[in-house]
Amino acid sequence: MRKQSLLLGSMLSVMAFSSSAWALDGLTFEVGQTNESTQTYRVGAQFDFTNPLWRSDGGAVALGGYWDAGLTHWSGLGSDSISLTPMFRLDFGPDNGGVTPFLEAGIGASVFSEPDLDDERDLGSNFQFEDRLGAGVRFASGSELGLRYYHYSNAGLDESNPGINKTALYYRFDI
Repeated sequence: MRKQSLLLGSMLSVMAFSSSAWALDGLTFEVGQTNESTQTYRVGAQFDFTNPLWRSDGGAVALGGYWDAGLTHWSGLGSDSISLTPMFRLDFGPDNGGVTPFLEAGIGASVFSEPDLDDERDLGSNFQFEDRLGAGVRFASGSELGLRYYHYSNAGLDESNPGINKTALYYRFDI
């Protein structure tokens, strides 16, 4: 538990000292399904990186990112989770009719309220790593529509490490 607290505290510290951490840039609402066909519901807040990390010579491709903090309800599994994940995103554009496609990925930390999700699945610990891949489109208004794949695992920090996966559709409101 001490390693978990140290890792989560470190991530929160990095976020706190990031200049963009204080500006809420977006809110997401998400509905998903686990690999056991259980519904999930998530609300998240995004804090965009201040500047792109890289941009191609012509500006058609840019690497940027954001911090994502969220709360997920695992319907039927008797647990909720909070997460903090730095996301890195490749935007492909210039805008094509007001629509910019993107790919994104990130690895963060998540804490589950109950690691024993049902009679057959014990995640081993409350702390889980959150691996995430996604794709979507950003509209001229700044809102987004996308699809994400998540994998949660404690990476062997506990003897029991079955992990859990989910796929989700989300919509982001630009703030």
